[in-house]
Amino acid sequence: MWHYRLLGHELRSCDAAIGLGSHDLGVATYAAELYDRGLFPVLVFTGASSPTTRDRFPRGEAARYREHALELGVPDTAILVDPHATNTGANIVNSRALLDDAGLRPASILLISKPYAERRSYATARKLWPEVDVICAAAPIGFEAYVKTIGDERRVIDMMVGDLERILEYPARGFTIAQDVPGDIEAAYHRLRAAGFVSRTITPSR
Repeated sequence: MWHYRLLGHELRSCDAAIGLGSHDLGVATYAAELYDRGLFPVLVFTGASSPTTRDRFPRGEAARYREHALELGVPDTAILVDPHATNTGANIVNSRALLDDAGLRPASILLISKPYAERRSYATARKLWPEVDVICAAAPIGFEAYVKTIGDERRVIDMMVGDLERILEYPARGFTIAQDVPGDIEAAYHRLRAAGFVSRTITPSR
């Protein structure tokens, strides 16, 4: 399930980047690294707070990401902040509006997320902003190492199960483009649901 989420896009220069808010401060760390490598001139951090992040980032996900990126040397003039988005669709819509308000109409964006959120983030952007070229990026890290950075294996698995459920369910709701889900991946998803990893699902029981 971990490797299925990773799209393997080749990093290249883009007109703008979007750092998707979450519980994972590593998104902001990696965004700062990619900015330092000159891959984009402007960076949007987007995200309000959720039950997962309310205590961890009391000022909101995007605000904390901005603070962290500033600490890592990204200039304030290069950062736009959307503190309102509470889901991935709003992340994309609000970021697009912020860039437009700044007079920026990118032809390409670098979409930076948690590793296991790459695929769904891409599917959301392709649905809501189909005319832009989307390149996905996440810190290059394996599952076991990632769990150590978060410190909570169950939280990571819960969130991966919820994320895959959305990959399966959201195309019919018009939220994302449809994607192929191999049978073994879907089977693993159902096994994990049956084992009780349902705290981040949209349908807790079936």
